[in-house]
Amino acid sequence: MLSFEEQSFVRAMLRRLLDERFGKAFERFFQNLMCARYPDFIDVRTHGKLGDIGADGLSLHDGKLYACYAPEVPDVKAVRTKFTDDLEKAIAKRGDHFDTFVFVHNDLRGVHPELSILLSEARTAHPSLRFEQQGPQHLNRELCRLERDAVQELLGCEIPVSERVYRIGLEDLEPLLTHLIAQRRQATSQAPAREVPPEKLAYNRVAVEDRDEIISAMRYTPLVDEYYQQRQDVTERDEVAQGFNAYYQQVKADYDDPGDVLWKLQEYVAGNARGRRDHERAVMVVLAYFFETCDIFEEPPINWRAPALQGTG
Repeated sequence: MLSFEEQSFVRAMLRRLLDERFGKAFERFFQNLMCARYPDFIDVRTHGKLGDIGADGLSLHDGKLYACYAPEVPDVKAVRTKFTDDLEKAIAKRGDHFDTFVFVHNDLRGVHPELSILLSEARTAHPSLRFEQQGPQHLNRELCRLERDAVQELLGCEIPVSERVYRIGLEDLEPLLTHLIAQRRQATSQAPAREVPPEKLAYNRVAVEDRDEIISAMRYTPLVDEYYQQRQDVTERDEVAQGFNAYYQQVKADYDDPGDVLWKLQEYVAGNARGRRDHERAVMVVLAYFFETCDIFEEPPINWRAPALQGTG
């Protein structure tokens, strides 16, 4: 597993790469990445008059068909045309090969609202299919799951081994942190903390100090819901949640102490340098939110009870 500093470097280099890779160049990078990650991935290339038959890649195991769109200058009309054409071709020519249609893009700003509408319309028109979109955040997660040598080959550069200090961890969360800092200051009263089953805190062996901090931060987690409800990209919240869960699973495999896991998750959001107190409090609100939504830390088995609670009726 790449260290936090290494993953931060990879994220920065990927953003630079995506700023330079458009059209076929982006498509080729995506195919190389997926081939490195998944043995069953088939990179579909254009072949004469046959074309690519609406697909830039197929995952045999998951039944997913991938279609890439990476223009140098985004165009709403072109997005709709590309999406519609690829979907129609895929259904007509490869209908038996997939059950999930994945639209892959390189837009660092997030998915265009038009694509959200297209995905919704497609779900209604084709209820037997599932639809997904994958952008830079997803590509970064796939990249960071590879071995160092494979990552360096895909990025075309070496990953520095020396530790560096980063003040921003996950850049895509910085607008959310800014929102939380501003809204916490403006709030005239705190909302009551949401009820968290004590079994979850106990099951994950969360220390008393960390437990109190999480519960206190939950007074402000409705502000996170408010933030995502205001975003044009309706898939952004789910993208971030998937990233949190993926990183949590990696960290949990390397750290036994729940306090260390929480520390690495804080680093994931804020970087490895101490920030202002209001910034650190906002980071804890974000972690409390994803703790509530069960994207980080484990849910206890049904009917599980902490030893201290057993026999209490």
